[in-house]
Amino acid sequence: MKVSFTGLSAAALLLLGTSLGAQADTIKVGVVAPFSGPFALYGKQFQEAIEVYQAEHGTTAGEHEIEFIYKDSGGPNPDQARSLTQELLIKEQVDYLAGYVFTPNAMAVAPLLDQSETPLVIFNAATSAINAQSDFYLRTSYTLWQVSMPLAEWAYEQGIRSVVTTVTDYGPGIDAENAFVAAFTEAGGEVLDSIRMPLSTTDFTPFIQSIRDQSPDALFTFLPGGPPTFGFTKTYNENGLRDEGIMFLGTAETEESNLQAFGDAAIGLTTAYHYSADHDSDMNRAFIAKNLELHPDSVTNWATIGAYDGTHLIYEMVEAAGSDGPAAIEAAKGLEWESPRGPLVMDPETRTVVQNVYIREVERDAESGLLVNREKGVIATVGDLGWGK
Repeated sequence: MKVSFTGLSAAALLLLGTSLGAQADTIKVGVVAPFSGPFALYGKQFQEAIEVYQAEHGTTAGEHEIEFIYKDSGGPNPDQARSLTQELLIKEQVDYLAGYVFTPNAMAVAPLLDQSETPLVIFNAATSAINAQSDFYLRTSYTLWQVSMPLAEWAYEQGIRSVVTTVTDYGPGIDAENAFVAAFTEAGGEVLDSIRMPLSTTDFTPFIQSIRDQSPDALFTFLPGGPPTFGFTKTYNENGLRDEGIMFLGTAETEESNLQAFGDAAIGLTTAYHYSADHDSDMNRAFIAKNLELHPDSVTNWATIGAYDGTHLIYEMVEAAGSDGPAAIEAAKGLEWESPRGPLVMDPETRTVVQNVYIREVERDAESGLLVNREKGVIATVGDLGWGK
């Protein structure tokens, strides 16, 4: 008989999880991510990053064997994410949760975390408000406030005085817009227009034309990774905005999975982000080499690094606290480590990593001939600037 999650009290869930955890030497981690549909690349990269980490560090932490269980959430679907999370908690008896690409999916499971006292490590979802919904969220990706505010300040320093913002109309897009507008106007810049595009949009021409008509110094954009990001950037390239001097400012829009497909039209596009596969460090080069060794067709990007560092965090929590969820959360707070992206600290209050933000510009690498996001500047040790807003 299938057990209903809602039919179990918080005390019963805690007792059940504790008793099973005490008997088991295996710690189970449930990973919820898209493994099918237009966003399936996220799930593929999450799994590849986990496999890279385990190839480097083994499959045990402390005295515990770690087992990952994968569930396909498809795209943004809060009901599906909640159902899969419930299945992982009740049927699979997982001790930790991880993954969660989309903000609505991540936020939908907050009550389940509180009832079961299960830590959830977010590999991607980037809205600041998520972590405020439960004390059991941790995030090894980034937030839109974290990268958008530094970009706005940098843009003003470069002489940009007018901007049109255009973002996808859901949590992360609204965060990106609010963060950029707040920082840019505080610096003295003017936001001519703030355009919000429906999540289902596939034709970006009307939005690009509206920006062109207003002739700002730059546009700032945020879209979810995958086909929307590629479509918007391609439309910008094809509609003459660069020729008219309208600078492109974004976050993940030139991410590595799509970058080569843009061709030379991508050269010069500017983004602020927490990771570039072109990051100049021995650790990053070794990370990419190991990923390619295990997965020759892989492209390393922000999804890969979020999952890789998330796996590290889970290992640290398991070693410190085993299956004790509250103790694992406490062990994670203030944790410091070196990542292929640079130094990280888990902020005890926001439970999002404090990290470097890199100003990146697309260039063609002279040695490889490939397009890369070349780091042109760094804003060091940036936390979640949207916490509490």
